[in-house]
Amino acid sequence: MNIGEASKASGVSAKMIRYYEEIALIPPAARNTSGYRTYASNDVHRLRFIRRARDLGFSVAEIGELLGLWNDRSRQSADVKRLAQAHIVELQDRIRHLREMADTLQELIGCCAGDERPDCPILATLGDPAEDPRHREDREFAKKA
Repeated sequence: MNIGEASKASGVSAKMIRYYEEIALIPPAARNTSGYRTYASNDVHRLRFIRRARDLGFSVAEIGELLGLWNDRSRQSADVKRLAQAHIVELQDRIRHLREMADTLQELIGCCAGDERPDCPILATLGDPAEDPRHREDREFAKKA
């Protein structure tokens, strides 16, 4: 099948298929006599694996490691589990960071009057973190001490 058909069958765009080939995440595609890439069912299977791993947030480097384990019939499942557990820790850290960002932004929104005046604590904080109204009490306490 050609790259368009492989793309449709795998759910990976043709552009990404070429990129994965360029970075050696997938082996170079076979070429027909006209020089066009051709893909077999095992290539599509590999592309689906990559797509599912990307959907779970694995990095390209982690996917390379997963593919290596997938292709190694003498692998130990403990190696796969270790990689997945490390990824969970990374995802949980990202979730925590995103929650902190959302909480900060929510606090800033709460400090903004949202009226016709130009004063805006959101923009003030983005321009100068020392203006962060969430820490106003801390600064005032430090002045008194």
